[in-house]
Amino acid sequence: MTSQAGRIALITGASRGIGRACALGLAKAGAQVIACARSKAGLEELDDEIFAATGQHATLIPFDITDGDAFDRLSAVLFERFGRIDAVVHAAAISGTLSPVTHHEPKDFDKIVTVNLSATWRLLRALEPLLRQSTAGRAIFFTTSESVTAGRAFWGPYGATKAAMETLVRAWADEVEITPIRAAILSPGAMRTRMRASAYPGEDPQSLPHPNEIVPLILELADASKVPPLETVSFPSWKTQAATIA
Repeated sequence: MTSQAGRIALITGASRGIGRACALGLAKAGAQVIACARSKAGLEELDDEIFAATGQHATLIPFDITDGDAFDRLSAVLFERFGRIDAVVHAAAISGTLSPVTHHEPKDFDKIVTVNLSATWRLLRALEPLLRQSTAGRAIFFTTSESVTAGRAFWGPYGATKAAMETLVRAWADEVEITPIRAAILSPGAMRTRMRASAYPGEDPQSLPHPNEIVPLILELADASKVPPLETVSFPSWKTQAATIA
């Protein structure tokens, strides 16, 4: 397992699903985890598991990423306490209701834009100064399949916001190329998560990979000694390549 000893990692959406698995995996690899999510109870359960596995507590920050001003407060608190961030894993997202583009209510559409796109910009704006203090800052963002970002029926707002998020992250990565910061965009594929279950209620969740399976890839992308590729990394493809190499 790739070591994250001495590194400080912030994870959004850390109370469940992929975010929770990433937080626990990074903690087990030695990172000081800063776990962010709306659910205080979910974060406390995560912390119990991290403490049981490592003997160390995570830093828990319950906040709603639709609250733009919360990001600025978060940045100030983290700078005062840690002085830097070494890795960011932005796992928080929503798919919204699957329906025709013109059937979405404005408030629901606006929420998808806020969570999936605006919050990413807020996160970059708040955490770039902290990532610049790291000797090897790493920022990992989750996207979805190319068929969805290219435009698939009933997935319009979700696909549009993820496509825009990718463009935003690529532009930012180009801007910070002269710094030690590197970004990665990761497509996890179908995984055993609540979001997936809401979109495909008839699917057998046991037929899908557990979020824990993506942790080795997260550790590789967050590794200070490696430079992650900016092109989108696909978890299923990476898993196949890793198994072939092994």
